[in-house]
Amino acid sequence: MLPHDITQTNVAVRRLINATDNPRHRFLLMAFDRHRNLEMAGRYEELFAPDMMVGEPVYHIRANRANLKLQGADAVRSLYRMWAATNQSVFYVENEEIAVADNFVACVGVGYQQVSARSLRINKVLSYVPRFLAEGLVKRVLARGKFEADDNSMYLYKCTYQMFWPYDPQGRLLGEDVWEPDPDKAEITKLDPADVLTMEQSRRLLDPLIKPLPAHDEMVHGARA
Repeated sequence: MLPHDITQTNVAVRRLINATDNPRHRFLLMAFDRHRNLEMAGRYEELFAPDMMVGEPVYHIRANRANLKLQGADAVRSLYRMWAATNQSVFYVENEEIAVADNFVACVGVGYQQVSARSLRINKVLSYVPRFLAEGLVKRVLARGKFEADDNSMYLYKCTYQMFWPYDPQGRLLGEDVWEPDPDKAEITKLDPADVLTMEQSRRLLDPLIKPLPAHDEMVHGARA
């Protein structure tokens, strides 16, 4: 049995929410917490609610040997859809530190992502391909839309990560910048099928932690829309 608990992935976020008095900062941390739990529960469609994310988000991902830019809701949605279908939306963290400012949330820590053998192979190939070609290949793969989970070929990818999430004046996510500063130190461990957390299991564990967001203007400015 793995020594990880997905319900504790956001424990550092929740601690900071409880220690934060600034209403704008509290709102951004609550949105950050909700986003990560929705993602890990496979409820990715809810990430694109008009009070959660802008219409044209931009994701920069330099992690797990990938170097990609995904722009627009359709491109980002296709990544989340693939992860959810293949049980790759599962993340665990250790020693996470989080900072919040008026327009962003940033964090650094040790992360574990449940990844498929196929994703590991694709990312290794993409690491040798120029970025503009890699992005085109990834978009074609994600556009296929048909993905299946295989609990017999899953791995746990461990690395140190740094993330920067910017938000607009209404507290909506503008995108994500995800960076793995030293990929050569990543650790990849084959998972026993019994240790693979499925999206159904993850959702059951995380649903009780997912709460609706308050209205941004009412919370931050005391004004009703």
